Amino acid sequence: MERENITTLKPRNRGWAARILRRYLSFVNHPIYFRHFWAVNRERMPEDGTPVVLVSNHQNCLIDPLALVFILSDRKPRFLARASVFQNPILGKIIRSLGALPTYRARVDGIRGVAKNKGTLEEVAKSLSHGETVVLYPEGQHQNKRWLGAFSQAYLKMAFGAAEEANFDREVYVMPTANHYSHYRLPREDMMILFGEPIALSPYYEEYKEDPRGVMSKVNDIVREQIEGMMLNVEDLDNYEAIDFLREGSFGREYAERLSLNPHYLPAKLEADKHLVRALAEAKEQQPEKMQQLFDESRDVARKIRKMGVREWLFERKTSVGEFALFTLAMLLLLPLFGTSIGATWAVFLFPLLINHFFIKDRQFRGSINLAVTLLVTYPLFGLVPTIVMLCKGAWLSAAGYLVGFPLMIIFASNYMRWAQKWLGYARFVFGDKKATKKLAIRRLKLYKELREVVK
Repeated sequence: MERENITTLKPRNRGWAARILRRYLSFVNHPIYFRHFWAVNRERMPEDGTPVVLVSNHQNCLIDPLALVFILSDRKPRFLARASVFQNPILGKIIRSLGALPTYRARVDGIRGVAKNKGTLEEVAKSLSHGETVVLYPEGQHQNKRWLGAFSQAYLKMAFGAAEEANFDREVYVMPTANHYSHYRLPREDMMILFGEPIALSPYYEEYKEDPRGVMSKVNDIVREQIEGMMLNVEDLDNYEAIDFLREGSFGREYAERLSLNPHYLPAKLEADKHLVRALAEAKEQQPEKMQQLFDESRDVARKIRKMGVREWLFERKTSVGEFALFTLAMLLLLPLFGTSIGATWAVFLFPLLINHFFIKDRQFRGSINLAVTLLVTYPLFGLVPTIVMLCKGAWLSAAGYLVGFPLMIIFASNYMRWAQKWLGYARFVFGDKKATKKLAIRRLKLYKELREVVK
């Protein structure tokens, strides 16, 4: 049988139902679940119809690949997910329609389960042969910190395998990307995905025929270097808690402003954080004992601030009972609106909270549970079903109002709960142990002064 001319193949058509589902999920994901969402350098992505293996760091279980599915709206990327996710027939069918394929692991699914990966790999190969995009995470699992784990080179076996299937007559790309969250376990936070420079594999074809392992190692180094350059990679895991406190808090904001970068704009804050992490590493290399002392002090100050139950920004300004009273008055005036909002949207907040509390041990998986339950259960039941019922009764105006008002109530209720946390911290700061607060404030100022002298 003559080999099919793979260069003439086009991506497979996507059904109308899948397109509608993606539009709905994208609507809930971007403006509702996330506060702000960026796709940086999206235009670098090779056009649909070109085989692309897209690889990324992995921070947040299902949210990472789903975000790519929503961004790459001109195609249906395939991505791998734990086989256990597919055990639920409804959830399994939905994520399959979004492009997910099950992957089986020996320690969870046994040897027989691993054998089922053959079908998944065949589907991946089929996707690439049709000029589609396959999303893979070389670290193999999501990380619990902002750092880059070791890479498996399986993604390159797939990429070069697709080229070999086409007799090395067709271009195949590896597309490095990186994701970054302002907070990767909470809703109503910021997210961004950065696209690197696509890596064409054709320049390596001849060398690959002679030395596959050596070529894959060479390309893997290039891919990893790109991803590491785009993301926040904190390699000093022994001092991770201290570095994270400095980066996220007042010192990090001040450092960003010194670089003329906006600390409240996630793309700019990421650049500032990367610069700060490098500066801390250089200072540690030059003055290891001094920096370790400062890291230990930073960790202790951070823990004491958390123990007080306050926010660090309160140490940055003069606080007063009068200002707190105005804050309290504003919260009271908004309380009826919050009551109305939470009365209509309580399930959106409560159900994911209960599931995460009782069933989810891996904290990095909790953000995915929040999103999945919101997308597939609470928003349809409490947002769309009442709208449909109103439409069936002929209450068109009420239906339109509820359809628009429900997501706005989710956003307001979420914001109010954040303000309530700030109010509670403010109360503790104003009416708490003044002596302990003053002592901690002095330690904090001394710490930052010493850091400014060694961290440039």
